[in-house]
Amino acid sequence: MTAYWAAHAWLPGGLSSGVRISVDDGVIVAVAAGSSASADDVRLPGVVLPGFANAHSHAFHRALRGRTHDGHGSFWTWREAMYALAGRLTPDTYYELARATYAEMALTGVTAVGEFHYLHHGPGGVPYADPNAMGAALRQAALDAGLRLTLLDTCYLAGGIGQPLDGVQLRFGDGSADGWAERFALLRDDATTRVGAAVHSVRAVPADAIGAVAAAAAGRPLHVHLSEQPAENEAALAAYGVTPAGLLDEHGALGPHTTVVHATHLTPGDIALLGAARTTACLCPTTERDLADGIGPARALLDAGAPLSLGTDQHAVIDLFEEARALETHERLRTLERGHFSPAELLAAATAHASLGWPDAGRLAPGARADLVAVRLDSPRTAGVDPAQVLFAATSADVDTVIADGRPIVTGGHHLLGDVGRLLSAAIVSASGGP
Repeated sequence: MTAYWAAHAWLPGGLSSGVRISVDDGVIVAVAAGSSASADDVRLPGVVLPGFANAHSHAFHRALRGRTHDGHGSFWTWREAMYALAGRLTPDTYYELARATYAEMALTGVTAVGEFHYLHHGPGGVPYADPNAMGAALRQAALDAGLRLTLLDTCYLAGGIGQPLDGVQLRFGDGSADGWAERFALLRDDATTRVGAAVHSVRAVPADAIGAVAAAAAGRPLHVHLSEQPAENEAALAAYGVTPAGLLDEHGALGPHTTVVHATHLTPGDIALLGAARTTACLCPTTERDLADGIGPARALLDAGAPLSLGTDQHAVIDLFEEARALETHERLRTLERGHFSPAELLAAATAHASLGWPDAGRLAPGARADLVAVRLDSPRTAGVDPAQVLFAATSADVDTVIADGRPIVTGGHHLLGDVGRLLSAAIVSASGGP
């Protein structure tokens, strides 16, 4: 057993002082507040938070950071650069890039990641000898970086409503919903991986296939890109006569196990539908603003009954502090008023492990997985900060220690794999075909 002591820690009831957290075999077995540190305690600096859950990741997009931000354009023009990168990846280069990206996430306090995985096959859509070789690369990458992984294996069948897959998109497809389900059935959970499913979007999965994916995912996490762009809504209304959210509902794809990603351009009826179904909404604010997608109705979704989670998506930024406070700051921009989310609500969104199939994580309490993130309160960014408001001030650079399932993976701001910047540089060169 190991006992950790922190001057401040965020417990289920809120911020507490003088907190001892006892861990045995990767699980928190006792939490005592109002205590003094003993000689045998491992002291953690600053304020200790539960481990963060990065609920939406496309790991290979990390290679596009700092390469796609100049000039004009939109999500659709950015997508062309993404497709070019996807066309070059192999299982080996995918592993290297994902491992380095997941290590960067660990440095920011992430202990579990949901990988929205659609890059399944080789060039031209030819399957590898192991049809899940690319998924296996992600699984190994997360294991080596010290994170738990939820592999959200994605059904991707069309290049748009009524349009066939073309070019690089052929690597994403399985021919039919049955073909996807056959490959999906080969995947298994293990100690550090949960297998979930994803409908890429109503653009990429025909209406008559949505129900088959939902059925295959029964009892597992089911994620879907939803209403990221107005064009998606317009196409769905033209083809089906309902919004994308309405289409998912018609085919049984909404519910407590479902997470809709982005949920940016929703009607009041869509918001009510998602809330009534207790479907989680995963917002990715830094991506949504980088791609000029828009500001999603975060407060309205939560008020309607839809829990919130957060993701870094295309990884223009990997910083769950920034994602969390953007829920509040984007609402301020939209409404011209302050004070929409409490720190507790922001932390709940940043630690929504249940949406990834890890309901025993995301809180500092007996019986929970021992995921601890120590955030310094003496940096140039956090000096003088009220510990209860650390989410509004800290950045990923202030993370000192990260413990995942009782295992230290970041100590003193350093990851167990060593120089993560060097790993990223090498992986991006390999993945991109040049510096």
